Amino acid sequence: MPQEKSLQGSSTRAVHGGERLQRVGDALTVPIYQTSTYVFRDTQELVDLKEGRIDKGEYGRYGNPTISAAERKIAALEHADAALLWASGMCTITSMLLTMLRAGQHMIITADSYRRTRQFCDGMLQRLGIEVSVVPPAQPQAIEAAVRPNTRLLFSESPTNPYLYVADLQEIVAIAKRHRLRTVIDSTFATPYNQNPLDFGIDLVMHSATKYLGGHNDLLAGVVVGNTNMITALREAQGMLGGITDPHTAYLLLRGMKTFALRMQRHNANGLALARFLEGHPRVRRGYYPGVESHPPQAIARRQMRGFGGVVSFEIDGSLQLTSAFIDALRIPYVAPSLGGVESLVEQPALMSYYEMAPEERQRLGIGDSLVRYAAGIEDTDDLLADVEQALKVCR
Repeated sequence: MPQEKSLQGSSTRAVHGGERLQRVGDALTVPIYQTSTYVFRDTQELVDLKEGRIDKGEYGRYGNPTISAAERKIAALEHADAALLWASGMCTITSMLLTMLRAGQHMIITADSYRRTRQFCDGMLQRLGIEVSVVPPAQPQAIEAAVRPNTRLLFSESPTNPYLYVADLQEIVAIAKRHRLRTVIDSTFATPYNQNPLDFGIDLVMHSATKYLGGHNDLLAGVVVGNTNMITALREAQGMLGGITDPHTAYLLLRGMKTFALRMQRHNANGLALARFLEGHPRVRRGYYPGVESHPPQAIARRQMRGFGGVVSFEIDGSLQLTSAFIDALRIPYVAPSLGGVESLVEQPALMSYYEMAPEERQRLGIGDSLVRYAAGIEDTDDLLADVEQALKVCR
C-alpha cells in the first residue's frame, strides 16, 4: 500500500506498519476478530472469492483480519513482501521444512542451532528420507564442502543459540547462488531491528515471535517472511497442516510490537554493557556476544548488524555447582527459559535445556556445565550490572 511504503524508520514501522487500513467503527486499535468462519452475502460473492475478484475471509484456518494486520506489520519491519504467522517458532520451522523438502533431498544446517530444531532435523526429517548435514557455524567453507547434488536448502541461525555466532549472510547467498539452493535464516536473536537478512538476498527469514517481537513473555507465535510467491506456497501448506495462530495472540503481538523499537534500544544497550562488564572479569572464563572485540565473528557482525540484542552467553570459571550458585545469587533475572521479554531471564543450559542428556553428550554438543545464558530485559543497566557483580562474588 502506498502509505506503508513511506514508513521508513523502525519505530514508525513498529507503530503504524500493517495498520493503515479502514477498520470497523473507525477503531484506532486493530480489533480482535474472534470468529472461526465468515459469511457470504450470496453465492456470487463466494464465486468472486474463489476466482480472485475479491479478498475476504472464508474460514479461520485460512486467515483472519487481526492476524493479517500482524503479518503486514512484521513484513514491514523485515522489508518483506509478505509474512505468515504460525502457532509457535517451532511450528514455523517444522512446517516450513516439511513443505520445502521431500524424500531423497538433502539440507544443510549449522551445528550451533536451537536443540529442538536439531532434533527435528536429526530425527523426523531423517525418518522421512530427507538427508541432513550439520556443519560448524560461521564457516562458509564448511557449508560449501557439504553441498551435494541433491542439496536443496541451507538453514542457519544468525546469531546462533546459545553461542551467538554470526553467519556471513553474503557468503551464504553466494554459495546458494552457485548451487541453486534456497536459504533460510532464523533471525530471532537479531530481530528486524538489528538485521534484515532479506536485504542480503536470503530467501526466507523466520522468527520465534514469542521472543522480542511479542516482547512480554505472554504469547507463543512464529513467523516467516519472504517474497509473495514463497509465502503464498507456505500459506497453502498451512491450510493443510493447520498450525495457525489465533486472533487474540495476534492482538497481543500487535500490541507488543508498538514498542518494539524502543524495547530493542534498551535490550541492545543492556546486552552490550553486560558483555563488556564480563569481558576480562577474573571469574568469567569466556564470554560470547557479537558486539565485543573478543567474539570471533565480530567483524562480520559489525558489517551486517545494526545492534546485537540482549542475550549474552558466558562461562563461569568454576564447576556445575558453582555456576548454579552464581545463578541463584542473582536478584533481578528470573531463572527461566526463553528470551526477548521485558524481564531479564537467566538459565544454565546444562540444567535447563539439556538436563536429560548425559554430561559427555552435552559436551559433544558444546554445552559445558559452566555455561550461562543471560537474556537481558529492559531494566536499568546499572542495576543489572550491580546484580551480576554481587552474584559473581560467590565464585571465589
